[in-house]
Amino acid sequence: MEPFSRVRELLGEGFADGAFPSGALSVGIGADVLATHTWGPATPHTLYDIASLSKIVSTTMIALRFLEEGRLRLYDTLERFFPAPPDKKDITVLHLMTHTSGIPAHYYLSEEAESPADAARAILAHPLEQAPGTGPIYSCMGYILLGKILEQLGGAPLNELAQRYVFDPLGMARTTYRPTGDIAPTERDAATGELLCGVVHDENARFLNGISGNAGVFSDLADMTRFVQMLVQDGRLADGSYYLSPATLRAARVNRTPGPGHEFRGLGFNLAGSPSNFLADLMSPSAYGHTGFTGTSIAIDPETGLNVVLLTNRVCPTRANNKLIRLRNLVHNAAAAEASRIAAAKTR
Repeated sequence: MEPFSRVRELLGEGFADGAFPSGALSVGIGADVLATHTWGPATPHTLYDIASLSKIVSTTMIALRFLEEGRLRLYDTLERFFPAPPDKKDITVLHLMTHTSGIPAHYYLSEEAESPADAARAILAHPLEQAPGTGPIYSCMGYILLGKILEQLGGAPLNELAQRYVFDPLGMARTTYRPTGDIAPTERDAATGELLCGVVHDENARFLNGISGNAGVFSDLADMTRFVQMLVQDGRLADGSYYLSPATLRAARVNRTPGPGHEFRGLGFNLAGSPSNFLADLMSPSAYGHTGFTGTSIAIDPETGLNVVLLTNRVCPTRANNKLIRLRNLVHNAAAAEASRIAAAKTR
C-alpha cells in the first residue's frame, strides 16, 4: 500500500462529494515527501489564493526575521509606530501576533478608510471589541496593522518585503501577491457575478490593492511544500543553512493564549489542543499550523515530523460550501495515525 493512501482516499471522496472543485495535497515526514495528489483542473504548480495562510507565509515570517535581526520586539507598542489613541497605545506586537489586541475580527475598510494609505488610521480609529490582553479574538484587522508596522520597519511595501525576506530565501519561485498564470478561481464577485481568478478573495486585501498583512498571497503545492519542510526541520533548509533559528520557532510555538475555551495561539500560528481545532484529534500536543478561508491549510507535527499541505478553492463558486471543514479534520487524523505508525516502526 502506498504511503498515506487513506488520506488520498478521503480527499478523493470529498472531491466527488463536492467539498472542493480542485485541490492539491502534499504529505511528508521531515524532508521526505511521501504522497502528493491533485484533483480537478490542478497541477502541483496551480496557484491558489491562500487567504489567511498569508498571515503565516508572509507577515509572520517577516516579523520573525525582524525579531532575529533586532529590528523588532514583541513588546513594542503601537505608539512606537503610529499616533495611537489612548485605548490602543499599549497594544503590542505580541498582542497583534496572538490575536489578543482587542481589535475586532473584521469590518470593511472601504467603509472607513479614504484610501489604502489611510488603512492604519482607520483601524486605529475604530472602537476595540475588548481590552487588549483580555483573550483571543482572531483579527484580520490586527494583522493588517502588523503589516503596516513591518512596512515602516522595512522601508518597503509588504509584497517587496515578502519577496526579499521569505519567497526568495526559501526558493518559493511562484509564490506572490497579485499573480498571473495558472490560477484556481475562487468565489463569484458580489458586484459583478464573475468568478475571481488571480484577484484576492478577501475584500479588505482587495481594497488594499491586493497587498495586505492578512491575505493576498497566492502559492502552489511545490512552494508550500518547501515552506512546511523548513518549519518541520526547525528552520533548516536543504543546503543545511537556517532560514530561522530553532530558538525563534520554539518561541513561535509557545501557547500564548491558555484558558478554558480559548483557541490556542502562538506567534501567528494556531496550536494543537484548542477546541474544534483543524489539527484534529491525533496530532501531538506540539503540532501547529494555520488555515485559509478559501480552503487552504498547513499542519506540522514536530513529534513525528509529519507535514501536510492542502490547497483547495472550496469557496468556488460560493463560500456557503463548508464540507471541507470536517473533512480536513478526518484527513489530519488519518495522516497523524500513519505518521505515528511510521515513527514507532523506526524505533523498534
